[in-house]
Amino acid sequence: MPDYLDDLRLAHVLADAADAATTDRFKALDLKVETKPDMTPVSEADKAAEELIRGQLQRARPRDAILGEEYGIEGTGPRRWVIDPIDGTKNYVRGVPVWATLIALMEAGEGGYQPVVGVVSAPALGRRWWAAKGHGAFSGRSLTKATRLQVSRVAQLADASFAYSSLSGWEEQGRLDGFLDLTREVWRTRAYGDFWPYMMVAEGSVDLCAEPELSLWDMAANAIIVTEAGGTFTGLDGRPGPHSGNAAASNGLLHDELLGYLNQRY
Repeated sequence: MPDYLDDLRLAHVLADAADAATTDRFKALDLKVETKPDMTPVSEADKAAEELIRGQLQRARPRDAILGEEYGIEGTGPRRWVIDPIDGTKNYVRGVPVWATLIALMEAGEGGYQPVVGVVSAPALGRRWWAAKGHGAFSGRSLTKATRLQVSRVAQLADASFAYSSLSGWEEQGRLDGFLDLTREVWRTRAYGDFWPYMMVAEGSVDLCAEPELSLWDMAANAIIVTEAGGTFTGLDGRPGPHSGNAAASNGLLHDELLGYLNQRY
């Protein structure tokens, strides 16, 4: 089995470059922000960070395909880098420090492309998380200064902390009643949003999280980090990996109950 460590090192280099670009424009008074056709914001920093990552990948991995939120798919082949230059753009443009660059490498295999490397870098929080298939998940300042991640062992919903992003998406999908029932069963709920709940599941500080509508670049890096930390990452349909257009992540012990509540319909 490939060890993917060279790819992981490259992903860290890409994240370093993106961090420099995004932090330079964070809270800039002249930051340019546009509205995309799906009515979500995109800043000049999103575009600049993705262009920077793409440029470095084209030099370092010219045979690999690249899929990014801002500029789509480029290239073909069994290996595909998946990039979200700023996950949490709404936070970014408002000066909230909860945003990150998400970089994943996906490889063709049974059941389609699956993530084999993931880096989530949140420079305004001073945090970075990463994983490579078969090597575990870690958090720290660098590859050499890292702590191994492990999901929690909480086995009862009544003791569990549940994180989510917002209520409106659950309502739009007709899942709000089940969602609210779940919030009544758990010990604690918090709406951290975006990449952060998944990283906290991997760290063991949150036990379960879910979002009703997502794109592949929102999930690919999160998925490998959660699973390499010993957790479970699926769609709401229970399909493993980041391919369902939504996500549920947990320590594994509570996953069936999580899906049960979120698929409860009235």
